[in-house]
Amino acid sequence: MTLQEFTVALNEWGRTKTPFFFCVDFELEKPVAFKLAEAKDHNVIFSINGFTNATAESSASAQPTVKKFPITFSEYKRKFDKVFERLAYGDSFLTNLTIKTQIEIDRSLNEVFHAANAKYKLLMNNKFLVFSPESFIQIRDQKIYSYPMKGTIDASLPNAAEVILNDQKEKAEHITIVDLIRNDLTLVSKNVEVSKFRFIDEIKTSNKNLLQVSSEINGTLSDNYLEHLGDILVTLLPAGSVSGAPKQKTCEIISEAEEEKRGYYTGVFGCFDGTTLDSGVMIRFIEQVDKHVYYRSGGGITTQSDADTEYQEAIDKIYVPVT
Repeated sequence: MTLQEFTVALNEWGRTKTPFFFCVDFELEKPVAFKLAEAKDHNVIFSINGFTNATAESSASAQPTVKKFPITFSEYKRKFDKVFERLAYGDSFLTNLTIKTQIEIDRSLNEVFHAANAKYKLLMNNKFLVFSPESFIQIRDQKIYSYPMKGTIDASLPNAAEVILNDQKEKAEHITIVDLIRNDLTLVSKNVEVSKFRFIDEIKTSNKNLLQVSSEINGTLSDNYLEHLGDILVTLLPAGSVSGAPKQKTCEIISEAEEEKRGYYTGVFGCFDGTTLDSGVMIRFIEQVDKHVYYRSGGGITTQSDADTEYQEAIDKIYVPVT
């Protein structure tokens, strides 16, 4: 399916209020969309804020153990330095740098899907698994909402919430992304406003709990917005929280620094139920490549970033959230 075919299909299904599923890769090269009733025919299992096509399955015996084999710090530093140099030149204010870490996990992707606790979960063709805490956009009652997530800290640290909210580097990074998303939403809606700024969610993982900082931004769509669901999605992609600002130039920097395509990692997926649309950013991502399993993770880099800290944050984000 081409991006144009994807856009046309979503516009038509929105117009006819036909429920559908969609999944788009970061580079916008391999979009997928089909009617919601066909999801299992495409080997797709999803759960989106409790809306799911998954059958009930006990997860009590499927608590996964993850062994990490991260790239060396020197290899990470080489990527980091490429980004930092472009930041110093003013080509980007914020660049999301990600890495691929080989892991060993003692459960199948299907078992991990059922064991994981996340707002957005997706198992696609048994090739990759997503358990993401981050919304992309939600559309309901002629309003569009976005919830960019920037800022992560170990919840066990003393005064963790106060530390993350008062960290000037994290605050600057969050403000940059909020401003980017607000500008993005003005392309598809009116009366855009930041309705909640820097609130904290706690995420439980198999080895530690994390605090993550988000904001809420919303705008008002046109009266015929259902006829333009495809146009709205494509206009807003890729997600600003996992690319950076300015978006186009920053995506060029990402390609140079990461030296490989992300594919579906940091893309978006979601569902339209005939009335409302909900979608998530595909972070917290495990993929099967031949006989190896990899976990993709990363974080935002600014001129205030420290390579050691960013390297550790990328490794800390390798986890499976469990109840």
